[in-house]
Amino acid sequence: MTTRGTLRLATRGSDLALRQATSVRDALADRRFEVDILEVETRGDRIRDELIHRLGKTGAFVRALDEKVLDGDADAAVHSMKDMPTEGPEDLVVAGVPERESAADLLLSPDGTPLENLPKGSVVGTSSLRRKAQLLAARPDLEVVPLRGNVDTRVEKLLAPDLQAEHERRVEADRDETANAGEESDDEAGSDDAADGDDAETFEQSIEEWFDGLAEIQRRALERDLDTEYDAIVLAEAGLRRSGLLHHVEYARLDPSTFVPAPGQGAIAVTTHDGSEATEQIRSVVDHPRTRVETTVERTVLATLGGGCIAPIGVHAKLQGEHVHVTVRVLSGDGEEEVSGSRDLPVANHADAAAEFAESLAERGADDLIAAAREAAEE
Repeated sequence: MTTRGTLRLATRGSDLALRQATSVRDALADRRFEVDILEVETRGDRIRDELIHRLGKTGAFVRALDEKVLDGDADAAVHSMKDMPTEGPEDLVVAGVPERESAADLLLSPDGTPLENLPKGSVVGTSSLRRKAQLLAARPDLEVVPLRGNVDTRVEKLLAPDLQAEHERRVEADRDETANAGEESDDEAGSDDAADGDDAETFEQSIEEWFDGLAEIQRRALERDLDTEYDAIVLAEAGLRRSGLLHHVEYARLDPSTFVPAPGQGAIAVTTHDGSEATEQIRSVVDHPRTRVETTVERTVLATLGGGCIAPIGVHAKLQGEHVHVTVRVLSGDGEEEVSGSRDLPVANHADAAAEFAESLAERGADDLIAAAREAAEE
């Protein structure tokens, strides 16, 4: 079959990033393009002891990919849109925005407990300033602590304590069963002493059968050393779905109308060199008009406010007929102060209307909260 040419896609090498790049590759391949995927290590991948908001100020997960495009080593770069700075190189454009996955956050816990039902003092892990602030605004009695790593690493950290505890119980039960079997062999049949181990915990499966039935992520969790035990963690639903991990965890969905997601959350952005042949090729194949409108509103609000990754800002837009309904929350780091609002914006001039709405929030005090966050980040 004759192809329409070869496109080179730059991406991070994490499992989630590769899955996102593969989805773009598959869409292009369906239109008879040959696609090569180029894995690139970014600054955010190399520096693992920094929180996301500190890395994000310099586009730590984005810049190295876009440089490959600018240098001509790749035709396009595939990003998680929420990682992208609102200001990028002038020669780059977002050529394609595929249809978005869910924008919602999920609260993961061993039994899927809703946020309002977590016990007082529960330890909740997140690397996001926005999630931390919204968690504390809803539940100031929680202990919100840092959580870094790829999606699978974070899930492993949540699963590890319960799995490791169960493994210890099974080892102990197996040890007791072996000891009791040895004692019984020395006793006369019917001896009362043979019943001494009746209170020991018993399992239908052997340790080997139990281990063989675990998923790969559960096996890795068994081997993980933990500095912190989390009662719950917060992750994006889109990342869990794309990683194929959602069915391995229990969760409660956080309503995006109140627990407002990051701008662009759940969306993928494909950047190209402005004016290149790849720009039109990718736009014609992968661009999803509805997602383009919604994410344009979200990122315009963020750009106008100027918070970037340094302030707890949530923006969520939903296209509804001739209007785009947008909700914004700007908070202090501790969740105690907030400027928020919702508005229906006309689709016809959604970008200008989004900027105007953001300016009204800034005048109501959002600017002050963002300035305070900037000062804290520079300390």
